[in-house]
Amino acid sequence: MFTVRVMTLDDYPSVFEMMRSTPGVSVRDADSVEATARYLARNPGLSFVAEVDGLLCGCVMSGHDGRRGYLQHLLVLPEFRRRGIAQALVERCLASLEQLGIHKCHLDVFKTNLAAADYWRSQGWQLRTDIDRYSFTRFGNDNA
Repeated sequence: MFTVRVMTLDDYPSVFEMMRSTPGVSVRDADSVEATARYLARNPGLSFVAEVDGLLCGCVMSGHDGRRGYLQHLLVLPEFRRRGIAQALVERCLASLEQLGIHKCHLDVFKTNLAAADYWRSQGWQLRTDIDRYSFTRFGNDNA
């Protein structure tokens, strides 16, 4: 059995280690403790972790821009997969966003992360083919 609760900055070391050790997930400067603190403060109560017997085994971060929600870094440790943890984490995000009037949510998946793409498709998420995402990084920091 697992529990899901709101993520706090105290969870950062475990979450960061999960991100760092999960294939297909890119860890960048934007994932620093300072940036994560800003994200959690800007989006209170919208990011979650899952625990089994006190061990943090999954996480997801979510936020919004006032119109659309965004999911990031959905991770479940391999030995805890196929137990409904990812689905429970995503549902908590979507329900929390819905309470704020946010009914549409986006996420990004690297084209090389086929496992993540398969997961999201299996959950009913639609791959957008009508838009391209462009990014711009100021100050020449390619790792932002």
